[in-house]
Amino acid sequence: MSLPSLALPGQLLGPISQYAPGPGTHIFDSQIYASILGPVTSTPPSKRPATSSALLAPSSNTLTNPSNLPMLSIVRHASSAASGGNWAAGGAGTSVLPEVDAVVLAKVTRLGTRQATVEILVVGDNVCREGFQGLVRREDVRATEKDRVKIPESFRVGDVVRGVVISLGDQSSYYLSTASNELGVVMATSEAGNQMHPISWKEFRDPITGATESRKVAKPF
Repeated sequence: MSLPSLALPGQLLGPISQYAPGPGTHIFDSQIYASILGPVTSTPPSKRPATSSALLAPSSNTLTNPSNLPMLSIVRHASSAASGGNWAAGGAGTSVLPEVDAVVLAKVTRLGTRQATVEILVVGDNVCREGFQGLVRREDVRATEKDRVKIPESFRVGDVVRGVVISLGDQSSYYLSTASNELGVVMATSEAGNQMHPISWKEFRDPITGATESRKVAKPF
């Protein structure tokens, strides 16, 4: 499995048997996942400080020594984000517009009874210079049992959502859909303020408190 040049939150990077987790990553079920959006860096053991402490993988309850493994890390570069830089292509940050069928990454900003309002931040592998407003309507949240969907049980303000553009909508908003297994919430924070990990297609769990919260969960890469 090759490392991506640009990682999205929730994206699988590799097993803890081959890599050590660094800043911007987290472990779930003996696998390392991206916690933030940004370029992936692999640091050889010879170029990072040695450590004698063992790493406890929370979900596997097994001890591994990462000192002889390359470390994976993701660093959010403020200068690139401020200038609208394109991490994946290393370009000058040209303006990117969402198009129909484009996979996007968006942050939930407001909830209603029939729709969730989001801010589109990434289109494909391109970081947007400025955010675009999008809507996920109740009928577009999932493919089955659409009449039973409840927006507050599918998303929360602050969630990072992977969706696909299904319509350019009106002049103010794009229409998005999360109605497939790989689409939905990829990053969520619990009511206690802790980053959660998915435990099923409809639930996240807080690893600190053990509490679960409902979401429309995206299947990891």
